[in-house]
Amino acid sequence: MVKKTAIQGVSGSFHEIAARQYFANETIQPVECDSFNALFDALQFKEANFAVVAIENSVAGSIIPNYAHIKNSGFKIIGEVYLRIEQNLVGIPGQKIDSIKEIHSHPMAIEQCGEFLNPLRRKGVKIVNSEDTALSAKRIGENRIANTVAISSRRAAEIYHLEVLAESIETNKENFTRFLILSGEEANNNTHRLTPNKSSICFKLPHEQGSLSQALSVLTYYKMNLTKIQSLPIVGKVWQYLFYVDLVFDDYEKYRLSLKAIEPLTTEMQILGEYRQAYRPAETEQLITQNEISHDYKTR
Repeated sequence: MVKKTAIQGVSGSFHEIAARQYFANETIQPVECDSFNALFDALQFKEANFAVVAIENSVAGSIIPNYAHIKNSGFKIIGEVYLRIEQNLVGIPGQKIDSIKEIHSHPMAIEQCGEFLNPLRRKGVKIVNSEDTALSAKRIGENRIANTVAISSRRAAEIYHLEVLAESIETNKENFTRFLILSGEEANNNTHRLTPNKSSICFKLPHEQGSLSQALSVLTYYKMNLTKIQSLPIVGKVWQYLFYVDLVFDDYEKYRLSLKAIEPLTTEMQILGEYRQAYRPAETEQLITQNEISHDYKTR
């Protein structure tokens, strides 16, 4: 079965690479979306069965708007991917770095490559913000634009017939993004995966002293491992917050008991998804790299 998967950006984007990593042994059909709003619309209107959504970066932090998107959509998280973000300077074949006049990319990618870009800025090279790394590469490749380059993945360079002029130009080499996989179909949720050992939940607490510490103490009692907690303000209720929590557990039944135990302490609770924890890069040497994915798909 072809996995119609909504991605933010075009083919060659890090969202597409994450999708191919998650569905490594399956065929995917990327549904390209120019924004996260469009991505959730693609699920809503059944243009896609799955979606890949960036949720946090090890350098830039949480991608805050996507928490509300996930909660309000009602779609379930069924998995996650940790992807090393390797940025490359790419241009048409034969392009020389010393003749570059403009560099185009997403603002976050530009920020991640500050040390490499600063000397070029001082020489008068114009740095131009665009909506997507891969889309910048696509425009240059399809229009064969000289003296203008992009910052993108190596896969984008291969798709749009560009050369890598400088590789791995990101300042911080420990740059990873966590992506969540969403399903728009209830029948697909966890049916193709092993028993879940991770959960993302969202809850609201009474506006009372100690309410958060009480809830966290209960989770601790049940030996839930909190890998992330994110608070976001509730619109229309000043100084009140929703709490988004990721839990990792060994015993699924004990995890469910922990949710029953904290439910009376909350005024609202929602399970955003139950899924298998992905290997973090520090925990494994088997993480698929972008280069391996690119090579794999060139040879098919």
